[in-house]
Amino acid sequence: MNTSLYPFLFEPIFKEKIWGGRRFATVLGKEIGDMDHCGESWELSGLIGDESVVANGFLAENNLNELMEIYLTEMVGEKNYEKYGLGFPLLIKFIDAQDDLSVQVHPDDDLAQRKYGQNGKTEMWYVVDAEEGAGLYVGFKEAVTPQQYAKAVAEGTLAALMRFYPVKPGDTFMIPAGTVHAIGKGVLVAEIQQPSDVTFRIYDWDRLDDEGNPRELHTEEALEAIHFEENTADFQVHYTPKLNRTVELVRSPYFNTSVLVCDQPIQKRYGELDSFIIYMCLDGDLDLVYGGGRTRLKTGDVTLVPAAIDMLTLEPARTSTLLEIHC
Repeated sequence: MNTSLYPFLFEPIFKEKIWGGRRFATVLGKEIGDMDHCGESWELSGLIGDESVVANGFLAENNLNELMEIYLTEMVGEKNYEKYGLGFPLLIKFIDAQDDLSVQVHPDDDLAQRKYGQNGKTEMWYVVDAEEGAGLYVGFKEAVTPQQYAKAVAEGTLAALMRFYPVKPGDTFMIPAGTVHAIGKGVLVAEIQQPSDVTFRIYDWDRLDDEGNPRELHTEEALEAIHFEENTADFQVHYTPKLNRTVELVRSPYFNTSVLVCDQPIQKRYGELDSFIIYMCLDGDLDLVYGGGRTRLKTGDVTLVPAAIDMLTLEPARTSTLLEIHC
């Protein structure tokens, strides 16, 4: 183990959105100041212009890309470094929908690389908080042809074709690139995704911006990006949480995510994983104890455990719920 490295905490990057709210403060305990429409909190990002900055330890004020350039495989593991080079392979967010997000779709790797020179965007959602009756729109209720889709977009009736999932905390959804989707009002989610910000907005609920204008739509781009034949799948992840056991939620070519609810110390060994680990603390207070010390996590915190740390112990002060993520 490289004892010079430690679990990193980062400064959140807050994004004001027309549909955002204040639950980052009220539910996750984040300091968002007087932002009344804070829609996204980027917790871990290497995207240029939105690089996460370390908030703890002797490497504080360095950003994620600088850490990648210095520590290479010690940060992400050999296999991830061979695959992704100096680019951090994930983007981690919280999203607070006080109002419905636009109906949108993201391109897959092939389309995104060909047309935009970027990654595609496969993502997953874990519901952290939800108001009564709130839900998510993911995919179509039944098979839809491109012609039927185009007609519904033109008539403003696309939402009627989509599947609506009422949700509660803990519900989880896997959203492959090419899937039509929208986060409904009243939902707070943790989002794990490929490092891309390419989004095609299809329908925006006839909403106007602050200047009274409709927001830009990307109708033609979306039509090319949608995987129509795959949009009728069941996108909800079905699982049973088990106290003090790590339960797998998603295994994909882009990321692997598990949930852990614990009320007693849990020892983790990562030697054979050859990857960094990300912990998102959704509820609780706990210490990450490793060879060189300990790092405290509280509700709303996200930490990056470098690949060079091959063992640590989670010591909860109270029952804690974590997402555990790696590539």
